[in-house]
Amino acid sequence: MTTSFIDQLIPRLHAIRKELHAYPEVAEQEFATAKRIENHLRENTSATVTRVAKTGVLAIFDSKVEGKTILLRADTDALPIQEVNDFTHKSTFPAISHKCGHDGHTSIMVGVAEIATKFPIKTGKLLLLFQPAEENGMGAQGVLNDSGFQQFEPDFVFALHNLPGFEKHQIVIKEKAFTANVKSIIIKLNGKTAHAAEPEKGFNPALAIAKILTYSEEQTNNFPEREDFFLVTPIYLNMGELAYGISAGYGEVHLTIRSWSNELMEENITRLLSFIDKVSEKYHLKAGIEWLQVFHANQNNAEAIAEIKKAALENQFSLNQIKHPFKWGEDFGLFTQKCKGAMFGLGAGKNMPALHNPDYDYPDEITITGIKMFHQIVSQTLGC
Repeated sequence: MTTSFIDQLIPRLHAIRKELHAYPEVAEQEFATAKRIENHLRENTSATVTRVAKTGVLAIFDSKVEGKTILLRADTDALPIQEVNDFTHKSTFPAISHKCGHDGHTSIMVGVAEIATKFPIKTGKLLLLFQPAEENGMGAQGVLNDSGFQQFEPDFVFALHNLPGFEKHQIVIKEKAFTANVKSIIIKLNGKTAHAAEPEKGFNPALAIAKILTYSEEQTNNFPEREDFFLVTPIYLNMGELAYGISAGYGEVHLTIRSWSNELMEENITRLLSFIDKVSEKYHLKAGIEWLQVFHANQNNAEAIAEIKKAALENQFSLNQIKHPFKWGEDFGLFTQKCKGAMFGLGAGKNMPALHNPDYDYPDEITITGIKMFHQIVSQTLGC
């Protein structure tokens, strides 16, 4: 990459990022976002551009020479969070904003597409995936289910995530699990309403909810440095009505569950479901269970990590090999389950607001770092 080309590219990418930030769209609603990405790619790159999973975009670079297929992924969706920042590119939509930096991840991948046009790959295929619906865990599965995507069989898959709390431009790596297994559960408890003066004539879910919450706390082992890390977090409760003469007859408990180990996750979930059955029977309730937002752990492949390390060293970026995974979920784990690959972190600044905070904003100065990392990985695997 020449300095003059980068000098021309970066201001355009910053403008794209800020436009995406100003017009955010939540998971599975990224129609205008996808259109913006498509238009830019078609006008400024040599990629073959196609839609996947309705609101996803796939940019394909084919060298027409036999070789590996490499997939690089960026996520595009925003969050249902009200922004409190007051800069000129603030969100124009109430209660929707880019508070995880997916606008930045997208601008990085647009930059990779422009560089792949300027410096074409010599062998194989390069797939740049602008993936929707990461935040609700539906996007990766949607792409993998798409018949247009299924024609490709990537040899390696790579992704990054910006990380507040780490030095800017630092590359954060870890072999094996990089992010947690995460599942969300809705527990619906159906009883029977009664007069509040005669609760014994109905079946109130209150004590069952209390016992489920207590049991969840007892099951929790919130020590991420340990292999048996297991975290149950209460998310939402709903019971009864604001009618003080009625003993409640229905309640809901929403929980998220996290662990490093698939086996431990399944064992503890089996115990939780058994406990729910017992407590429901005790209080004469009918329990309904709904699972949603399932994220599989990103299992980083050793060969893929070696490519990331090499790319960081070639760029003379600081490397930070962390000891235990991040507790949040990331649906890129579905890709690393099916293909060799890895996710790495990109430091966003030690004093940055945390991800999903209402005052967070992706720092544009790390965009060039992400581009250089991806470009070097492509150069190492496909040649440029």
